[in-house]
Amino acid sequence: MDRLTTQCGLDVSLSVIGGKWKPLILYHLQSGPTRFSEIKRRVGGISEKVLSQQLRELVSMNVLVRHDHQHVPPVVDYALTPFGETLVQALVPLCDWGNRNRAQVTDILQRSLQVAVE
Repeated sequence: MDRLTTQCGLDVSLSVIGGKWKPLILYHLQSGPTRFSEIKRRVGGISEKVLSQQLRELVSMNVLVRHDHQHVPPVVDYALTPFGETLVQALVPLCDWGNRNRAQVTDILQRSLQVAVE
């Protein structure tokens, strides 16, 4: 059974936003059209190659739109489509959960790192 035919809508959602970076990219595009370099700076820790790949995939899924301003030097920005905005709205509760549970998750991760070192 593939992700699009299961009973769980999470499979469908993850087929669009699966991976480490896509939810973070979407979060940082909430404020409006954003240039590649600004996305890279906001996300932090992502390589240009991976960011380019993730943006291409989100554009191909109609979550983002890529706007080339036809300038020299090149000016390109990315923005959420209306479809992408609905996806970001769905991610907001997950973001809220992370903020509410930040301390507990930090403690758990620190304990697991200590056990791994010992």
